[in-house]
Amino acid sequence: MPGTVLLLAASPVGRGCLVDAASVLPVLAAVPPAVLSGTDTANVVELADPLEPQAVLTRLRAAAAAPGPLTVYVAGQLQLDRRQRLPHLALARTTPATVRYTALPWHWIREELRLRPSGATTLLLDLHADQETWQWLRANPLDSGRNNAVYGRVAPPPSRRTVATPSYMRAVATILRSGHRPPPDQLHEQALARGAAEGAGGRTGSVGSTGADLVLTAPGPVAGDPHAVIAAAVQSGRHADADALAARHERAAADAHGPASEDALHWTEVRADLAMFAGDPARSCRAWLTVAEARLGAGQPPQAPAVEAAVDRAHHQWGQVRDAGRARELGAALAALRGRVPGPREGALDHVQRELSRLQTQG
Repeated sequence: MPGTVLLLAASPVGRGCLVDAASVLPVLAAVPPAVLSGTDTANVVELADPLEPQAVLTRLRAAAAAPGPLTVYVAGQLQLDRRQRLPHLALARTTPATVRYTALPWHWIREELRLRPSGATTLLLDLHADQETWQWLRANPLDSGRNNAVYGRVAPPPSRRTVATPSYMRAVATILRSGHRPPPDQLHEQALARGAAEGAGGRTGSVGSTGADLVLTAPGPVAGDPHAVIAAAVQSGRHADADALAARHERAAADAHGPASEDALHWTEVRADLAMFAGDPARSCRAWLTVAEARLGAGQPPQAPAVEAAVDRAHHQWGQVRDAGRARELGAALAALRGRVPGPREGALDHVQRELSRLQTQG
């Protein structure tokens, strides 16, 4: 099956730039697509210093929808937004004051990739952090999704008046230009070794005065992991078996930790995705509404990424419901929830109310 490759390099223009992220793209672009992907053939999408987070999201969503293996290469810098203190990938127009509006929230990457089959996605990351974000990362892991293999590094801020180079990603590209793509874990180790050797010669910008890089190594799910078993069932069309297995894990997590625990809600989210894969948008919408209500009931704020994501997904699935009666029932619940969780895009509540008015005229 053909693979898909997304090359994303982004950093702010001007004084806020910590790393010359786009400088690595010509080296990566010189690698044959099949080698970048590790498949016989591959499609490559390249984003160099994009301006708008929604444009990046559109390309990411399209890449995530591809059925074959997906490899995402990201070079850039991380910054925290001032409101929620969450990591974002800075884009060309990003400044410290505008992170929430001009940068790509890192949890968007996680949320888009979470729908993919377990083990089908690999991320290779070369990221730099400003001082504030670097301190945040010392206490908070960079969550890129439990189903994905993640390799790379996050570097601390470079010395003042210095723009760093994406030396880890450049090492990855140099290794791949040989025409051979080793397994991701071996590629990662070789890139780290190459970067360390060059750093000893003073040619790397990855080490600043605040200490060594944060190395990212997450090989993804292993054989026998329930997520992999469920993904295999979905791929073979056994949707009822997949849902039954997820339901067992949901009940076990609820019994062990409570129905509003993260473990239990994770499995409710999995079942919402499974309903979507099975072509049952009403069941998927209802499950996402349940997740959102449970998170709000547990005291999570309406602006929390997990709450907004649940309501957004419920909204999307509601739009796929064709039975007018079920759409009216679910729409009323969604409208009430949208009043509390408007989400990041303007007009979401108005859209629900307009559609409900249209459904009422259908009798």
